Amino acid sequence: MTLTVGNGASAAAEPAAAAASAPEPEAPAPVVESAKPATPPAAAPPPPASRPAAPLPSRSDGKSVPASPAVRRFAREIGIDVAQVPGSDEAGRISIEDVKAYSRSVNAGGQTAPAGAPAARALPDFTRLGSVRSEPMSGIRKATATHMSYCWSTIPHVAQFDQADITELEPQRKRFSKPVEAAGGKLTITAIVIKVLAAALKKFPQFNVSVDMANQSIVYKDYFNIGVAVDTDRGLLVPVIRDVDAKSIVDLAIELGQAAERARDRQLGAEEMQGGCMTVTNLGGIGGIGFTPIVNWPEVAILGVARGSMQQVWRNDSFQPRLILPLSLSYDHRVIDGADGARFLRWIAEALENPFVISLEG
Repeated sequence: MTLTVGNGASAAAEPAAAAASAPEPEAPAPVVESAKPATPPAAAPPPPASRPAAPLPSRSDGKSVPASPAVRRFAREIGIDVAQVPGSDEAGRISIEDVKAYSRSVNAGGQTAPAGAPAARALPDFTRLGSVRSEPMSGIRKATATHMSYCWSTIPHVAQFDQADITELEPQRKRFSKPVEAAGGKLTITAIVIKVLAAALKKFPQFNVSVDMANQSIVYKDYFNIGVAVDTDRGLLVPVIRDVDAKSIVDLAIELGQAAERARDRQLGAEEMQGGCMTVTNLGGIGGIGFTPIVNWPEVAILGVARGSMQQVWRNDSFQPRLILPLSLSYDHRVIDGADGARFLRWIAEALENPFVISLEG
């Protein structure tokens, strides 16, 4: 069967890599009191130029950082520690453009990487072994490298595997493909999977969370937005399909196709790649029998789908040819235990085997 999306986990938004260079380190954001004593209490603080250079301190609660909630959220989405971002205005307040500039500088190696990311090491001299060439990373590739390093170093990953018998589902998918195409979409397994996944998040709310280690808390979400990894000629992009629980599979098939087309045509906006609750990545169109995708922080789980194949399965006292779809689940072991991971993935497999489960429980 033909599937429409690519591998791995999310890439950070492209504008983060395309923004201007970060401010010079000699002019950090003035978020600490000047060492120079103030005269009357009402006197204005000295201008930034007269203040001693000092790195922006990292705060555990995150609330003292001079940035709006929208800026903090944007920084989290692209894997940047907002407490390390210098503010550009006189008050030291951090804007989204400051976060983008800092992200670009991190990607270029000009600033300290986000907390938890491994330090870059110099490569050996490969020219001693033969001819080599070096090509600069694209903006998306740099953002992906930074974000994936942060995800892998921050989240303690566990991988779970299962498989779904979609022998009965596949004829139904083919049967309804033409009406969906007439409506402007393509009825892929991916469109069906994201509908099942939204129902699974309702059934298992511990998967629809984000971990807030700064405040030692777990953020539970009451919305169901699913990111779908799309393979493009520039790298991996992850558009987010919103309110999946409230849409039909036909609606999802249409929206998924449109989002994938915008991604490949370089028309996907940064806001379209933010706000996901969980990500689906499907390699079935390429091949393979399984893989372990990296969780797309600040999400806590990602579902991988490999290529379905006909297999001999023992059923009703005989071997029968069945269409088997391999599934893999990577999740954050800080908030999800192995038993919950197994139950979650088994529920998804059973829902694909018998979509009536969604009507009963989803």
